[in-house]
Parts: sequence; structure tokens; C-alpha cells
Amino acid sequence: MIRAVIFDWGGTLTPWRTMDFRMGWRAYAELRHAGDATRAAELADALAAADTARWTGIRDGAKAFTIADVLADAAADHRDDEHAQALAAYRDHWVQATHTDPEAPPMLRALKADSLRLGILSSTMWPGDWHDDWLRRDGVLDLFDGRTWSSDLPFTKPHPSAFRAAMASVGVDDPAACVFVGDRPYDDISGAKALGMRAVLVPHSEIPPDQQVPVDVSPDAVIQRLAELPDVVRGW
Repeated sequence: MIRAVIFDWGGTLTPWRTMDFRMGWRAYAELRHAGDATRAAELADALAAADTARWTGIRDGAKAFTIADVLADAAADHRDDEHAQALAAYRDHWVQATHTDPEAPPMLRALKADSLRLGILSSTMWPGDWHDDWLRRDGVLDLFDGRTWSSDLPFTKPHPSAFRAAMASVGVDDPAACVFVGDRPYDDISGAKALGMRAVLVPHSEIPPDQQVPVDVSPDAVIQRLAELPDVVRGW
């Protein structure tokens, strides 16, 4: 019997939106070094390179990381007075990609009405507070029994410990009683199924080539819209 449904966040609960991540770091760097275009460009390039390296590294060991790690890798001092203002500019750049799919609230309420526990497991370097703010803004924060952000973990998807942390957050210890819903065949589908969960693929994300890993795994279901999910889960 299915007892819980756990969701990926970006590209699943939020529709995929192709973004130039370098522009976010440029916004950060231009405030850190206002009036010095050369230093700002150098810092933006270093941060973008560190960001890419950290995400690429997930393929090799699923090591989780944070914004502070990226800043440290780029040798960017984030203890000065300009850091907070610059980080706010970086966050503002990404807000456009954070909006919850309009089909998510009614879908989540339908699952709750079926007495299912709901959770999130997201591979993210951003603080959990940011995600909670966006979920609260969209009126869905209180629909989740647990929220697990990899920025709070030593490992991220597809590492089994990340999935177990998400299960613990919703109070379920049997993987066979859980469904995971995500947009990435490697991180989400292969990780969930390796642990014994059912896995549902939402196949609309344009995953960067350097983050793709070929996997020989098939999801238990594929949905084109979040609204389809309650009927899929009821069939199990």
C-alpha cells in the first residue's frame, strides 16, 4: 500500500525554465565589485566555473554542496558587507524559475484527501529557507509533511541516504510504500528505484548535458501533467 509521495522540486513541482546561471553570478559579482567591471567579470567567471564543477561532481559521488561551498571554491570572500546585498541580487535573478506549477496545489490536495503523506527531496545548493519562502508564497508549504533540501545533507540524489532522509521526514520507513516523482532519469528515477520506491517521470526538463548520466532504468509511470498523478497512484 502506498503511504507517501515524495517530489523533486525544480522541473517537477516547478515547471522547467531554461536559465543562464552565469547571469545570476554576474548579478552577484557586479554588486560585490560595483564600479570595477574587470574584477566583477573575473569573479562572475570564477563563480560560474565553481558552480559547474560542483554540479558535475554529483555524477561521481553525489556529494551535496551549498552556495558557501561555491563561493569558497571561487575564492570569493563572503564575509564582507557587500555579500548580503549581492546574494539578494543573485536570488532575485532566480525567482522567475521558482513558481509552483498551477496544477500542483489541486493535485497535492487530492493526494492529501487520499490520506497520503507528502514530501519534497530536492538537489539544491540554495538554503532551505529560500525554498520554503517560495512554497509559502505559492500557498503550498503547509501541504507537505516533510521537506528535504540537499543543502542540509552530506549527499544528494541519487545517493540512497538522501532518499532515506526524505522518507524519514514524512514518517515512512518502507521504500515500497513510497512513490517518487521527478524529472531526471539518473538522479530521480534510478535513485528511487534502486532503493525500492516506485518512480514517476515528468519528462519536460532540458537537463544540461554535463549533468546527464545514461541509465538503463524505466520509470513505473510517465505523466505529462501533474494533474495525472493522483489517478496513477490510486492504481497502485
